[in-house]
Amino acid sequence: MPDNMPVILMGNLQKRYGNLEVLRGIDGQIQRGEVVSIIGSSGCGKSTLLRCFNRLETINGGQLVVDGLDLSKPKLSRKTLLQLRAKVGMVFQQFNLFPHLSVLENLTLGPRKVLKQSPKESRESARFFLNKVGLEEKGNAYPDQLSGGQKQRVAIARSLCMKPDIMLFDEPTSALDPELVGEVLMVMKQLAEEGMTMIVVTHEMQFAKEVAHRVMFLNKGQVEEEGNAREVLSHPRSDRLRAFLSRMNFAQV
Repeated sequence: MPDNMPVILMGNLQKRYGNLEVLRGIDGQIQRGEVVSIIGSSGCGKSTLLRCFNRLETINGGQLVVDGLDLSKPKLSRKTLLQLRAKVGMVFQQFNLFPHLSVLENLTLGPRKVLKQSPKESRESARFFLNKVGLEEKGNAYPDQLSGGQKQRVAIARSLCMKPDIMLFDEPTSALDPELVGEVLMVMKQLAEEGMTMIVVTHEMQFAKEVAHRVMFLNKGQVEEEGNAREVLSHPRSDRLRAFLSRMNFAQV
């Protein structure tokens, strides 16, 4: 896929559950190497939009192309889904680690099963990415022996082991105690500085302002406002975004 092509392309993207319209015509594109933060109140559709990008949700209308794969069709082949999941990593709120597997086993499972890596190659890759997130000594530990922040960093390392082109983060710090949030955001900031394409659903407005290139503010399933992160968060144009930021106690400076 050419570098000048959008890595994600959305055209009038729609998603509904029965009669409930969750996404009501989302347009836009995300370039390779961009960090985009999706913000908005609970229920505005931001997590649903994120889950559409790796086909955890199927869209009901419009166009969605992710890393050259057309996700607009109601049904996709198993081969296409495997291609997509290899290209797009996702980090959830609740870590989703296998509790009966060690950290190293959690990290090597996907690469061996999906990427067909050898045990030796998958272990070397796992140790490399554990070192990247500052947990090289935790390979033999089990998830219940880790703090929340450590579990989330392991979850990030697990996604990186799949060598994705795009990383999705669905409120990755919302389940963490406040003192553990910084260690996860630091890893994400490092990934951004290295040029990883990242789409982050977050309530961490300072992180969005400092790290994201762009911000998309969703309201009632539509993009209410978007643009340069610092500009949008410092000088919001819409009344709804100003009200949202004031509720978040975020200083618009």
